[in-house]
Amino acid sequence: MSDSPRTDLLSLEPEALHETLAAHFRGRGQPAYRARQVARWLYQGDAATWDEMTDLPLAERAALAEAFAIAEPVPERVAVSRDGTVKHLWRLHDGQLVESVLIPSPPRLTLCISSQAGCAMGCTFCATGWGGFSRQLTPGEIVGQFRASRRWAEREGMGPVTNIVYMGMGEPLANRKALHPSLTILNRGFGVGARRITVSTVGVVPGILELAERPEQFRLALSLHAPESELRRTLIPLEKRHPLPEVMEALERFNEAGGKRITFEYTMIRGVNDALELVPSLAELARRVGAFVNLIPYNPIPYREWEPSSPSRIREFAGALEARGVTVAVRETRGRDIDAACGQLRAHATEGG
Repeated sequence: MSDSPRTDLLSLEPEALHETLAAHFRGRGQPAYRARQVARWLYQGDAATWDEMTDLPLAERAALAEAFAIAEPVPERVAVSRDGTVKHLWRLHDGQLVESVLIPSPPRLTLCISSQAGCAMGCTFCATGWGGFSRQLTPGEIVGQFRASRRWAEREGMGPVTNIVYMGMGEPLANRKALHPSLTILNRGFGVGARRITVSTVGVVPGILELAERPEQFRLALSLHAPESELRRTLIPLEKRHPLPEVMEALERFNEAGGKRITFEYTMIRGVNDALELVPSLAELARRVGAFVNLIPYNPIPYREWEPSSPSRIREFAGALEARGVTVAVRETRGRDIDAACGQLRAHATEGG
């Protein structure tokens, strides 16, 4: 095998993939349709190895293996919750571990994928930060989670993945070099509708503005968790660099781009951010950009004494938001029995648990 690094085909946007494969097969005197065959195996067949591409001659499969790689993650652990939620811990080529979660809510099957190995944001309520930040994922490593999860789900009778959320490990907008190609690959290569793909952020303003410039109607979720800058700073360190007024200006730009729904994610932590006095300011922010508000019961993590808000307080909070004209939902806690909060399975694996 050649000493030069092999090109990862899953990291290439569809046009670049076809050009790269066409050049490869041209150089080998093969017909042009070979490139389309490989693309079909990658996008529709979810082939994890060259040997699975059975309509290609053996010599061509060997030549592909020499020149190219497929960023296919290897399952390290799979945990299935009583409520049907499935968490995969994936091992990447260099041993890094990342997580994805399949969340069934018929007729939808939502896949939550990671964009980084670890996270550098340091949000105080999130388990991903325990192990710190390791590295950025490549576009292929992001897309590879989708392919491998989709194959697993269909094999296990869960049906097709209908929605994708970048809400796994890491801050997607801190890895824009890989995020944007991966969005294009999922949308144009795998045919996942832009409105079925949501990118989550804690408020990386340059990234929000970049996403607003894209023509596709990808959705955006802001991890808000507090409607006032001073309180938000205690939960999300990035608030110091990109304070809430600046984030809201960026969201207005995103909203003005048209057809791109914004969601506010709001984790309800007892005695921290669940005072009813916060409702008016949260409602004002939501109405300003037409945001949908998701109230999420806090998922306890080790090293934090916090508890989730009581069900009655969450209902009161939701009712008060609705009374102010805000569309709100209370997210059902899923997968608690399998450590489904982002970062927990990885943390236990790296601790040897």
